Amino acid sequence: MSLVFDHVSYRYPGSTQGLHGISFEVGSGELVAVIGPSGSGKSTLLKLVAGLETGYSGRIALAGQDMAGTPVHQRGIGMVFQSYALFPHLSVQDNVAYGLALRKQPVAQRRTRARELLEVVGLIDHAERAVTQLSGGQQQRVALARALAIDPRALLLDEPLSALDASVRGHLRDQIRALQQRFGATTLLVTHDQEEALTMADRVAVLKEGRLLQMATPRELYERPAQRAVAEFVGLSTLLTGKVAAPGRVDVGFAQLATPTGSRPVGQAVHVLVRPEHVQADPAPGAPNRLEGRPGAARYLGAMTRYDFEVAGAPRPFLAEGRRSATTAIAIAPESIRLLDD
Repeated sequence: MSLVFDHVSYRYPGSTQGLHGISFEVGSGELVAVIGPSGSGKSTLLKLVAGLETGYSGRIALAGQDMAGTPVHQRGIGMVFQSYALFPHLSVQDNVAYGLALRKQPVAQRRTRARELLEVVGLIDHAERAVTQLSGGQQQRVALARALAIDPRALLLDEPLSALDASVRGHLRDQIRALQQRFGATTLLVTHDQEEALTMADRVAVLKEGRLLQMATPRELYERPAQRAVAEFVGLSTLLTGKVAAPGRVDVGFAQLATPTGSRPVGQAVHVLVRPEHVQADPAPGAPNRLEGRPGAARYLGAMTRYDFEVAGAPRPFLAEGRRSATTAIAIAPESIRLLDD
């Protein structure tokens, strides 16, 4: 069952912040991640779906049903909060069964369903414990099991991993994705963590100042951002301004770079995007787009080193990464450069 946003706008009272004409669809069983800077409207979008905020214009529909005026408890939505929102006075099992109790299901059915979900998330041996005895990662799995226990029509994930240690996040991220796919839950994930969004989502929506800039698969978003604001927010990069100097050549001031220019006319202003993994260290003389310079600050990251490389006349260093830093020159293959229209 799909979740549809049709020209949804919302403004907080006395403020210009909110959402402006948001339209997109989360397909049945799809996981869509929403990312963007603070204040971009990510959490507002989630609250509108859940019914925690009202007074919007446009249409939000779940499985074809308009959500306007539908009480929170009748929306059939499971939600996992950043803070877990578990009940400390209830056992793990009773926390998972809480939504079923609100729906007046018989005790035996509630218990069976809760234990099924705890088995799925690997916590069946903790069923009778207090949730306060669990680690943060375990509590988050209880929260997820509780959200799935009611067979939700949609699943909302609000920064579900931000409170966890980095060592736990990667494993739990994979678990959440596997469970979402297993249950076929139509899911909207709000996160500030780009890696989380790119690794978990079928598609990613980028918001800025309440507007949808681009919605695409993770690969398309990273490799073919639609505009500079998306390129700046998603992933790391070097962004330069330039203009088409000739077919297949772009003038960036300190150099002319060879790259496909498509149908862009000579003189058209463009933004030049170079991802750090596409910067070649110490290429052979005569390599396309070879730029001489010197290395700057380096950051050792274990499997690779991320470093700056300073080219004379360039407004900023090139950001590069690899097993080692370049010493005298870098190069960028023409096909690795992305041009964004100004």
